[in-house]
Amino acid sequence: MSAIPIIDIPFDKRHTCWFCGEPCNQHFEYHSQTHTPHPSLAVPACSECAKLAKQHPLTSIWDCRIAVKDALMRIYAKHLAIGINWTEAELAESEFSCNVFEGFKKSAWMMYQIARDRINAPGWPLRLEEIEIDDQGYSAGFEFDGVTYTSVHAAIHYYSTQFTLDPTFFADLVRLVGRARFNYALRLARIHIASAKEMKRQVLTDLEAELI
Repeated sequence: MSAIPIIDIPFDKRHTCWFCGEPCNQHFEYHSQTHTPHPSLAVPACSECAKLAKQHPLTSIWDCRIAVKDALMRIYAKHLAIGINWTEAELAESEFSCNVFEGFKKSAWMMYQIARDRINAPGWPLRLEEIEIDDQGYSAGFEFDGVTYTSVHAAIHYYSTQFTLDPTFFADLVRLVGRARFNYALRLARIHIASAKEMKRQVLTDLEAELI
């Protein structure tokens, strides 16, 4: 099996996570499906983002990236809330006296800034051997049934909540069949809403075999 090519990395982005901008020393390999609008590729990733990306491959590296950002927002919600509830000046002028709160006062704004910057990190355009990969609108949201969602991940979350679906199974179905067949993936997810894990794994295996 041939090695997954690593995207071109700008000189000033060496050892930088493509997802969140933090220092990193590993890569996340994205294995493309027949419908994926780009070839298989590897991007630099910190250990946390690589773990999250493996959980949310979805239909493209761009959808995967949005899902990673959403996950980071959930994980660091309390850190991000610091910037909502305080300003840097208010924290500096606050009258925290005990050791616990004094420690919070010293570190809180930095915690907020790190979380904020990871969420806002723009990454860089994807290139393989100096050829830019067009995102083909995958970064512009996802439309289904007359509604535009911020991402295919957001649509999966919405329908999983509405119909009490298994979100992981649903996401795996969408990953295999692609955005264009989202409705088909939704039907399968609803048909197997009460199926055991073994049955769901078999459905995914059979579906993957059909698509080869």
